Amino acid sequence: MTFSKAIKTTALSLMIALPVAGAASAGHSFVTVQQFGIGNAAGAAQTGFFNDMGLYQNGNYNTAIATQDGNFNTTVVGQTGWGNAASAVSIGSGNVTGIAQTGTGNSASTGQLGYGNGVAIIQNGWNNGASATQVGTGNTAVIVQN
Repeated sequence: MTFSKAIKTTALSLMIALPVAGAASAGHSFVTVQQFGIGNAAGAAQTGFFNDMGLYQNGNYNTAIATQDGNFNTTVVGQTGWGNAASAVSIGSGNVTGIAQTGTGNSASTGQLGYGNGVAIIQNGWNNGASATQVGTGNTAVIVQN
């Protein structure tokens, strides 16, 4: 599978799967978690209002954890393959985080402290690692690895 096709497949899977999954809601915030395979683990926490979070894992032994503290934050994590790990923390308001990993043994970590920040990490293949930290307002970061 080419890198381009893997990214398109992951994005399409997220667009199809996340809206139809059962969601938990409080304070007009939503958390959606879907897992397939064996040994997957996911954790999600939110405080504030109008936050949206979707965690999707397909494969085995993937781990995802995400937290949002503030308002109007969006976090999406999609993983396929084996042994991938993702963590995302957003503190503030209007922050957007997206992590999509395919393959095996990839790890991604994001941290946002502030307002109106955006970060995306896209990885394909084996044993890639990426981390991004944003502090302040209006920061944008994009990491793509294959």
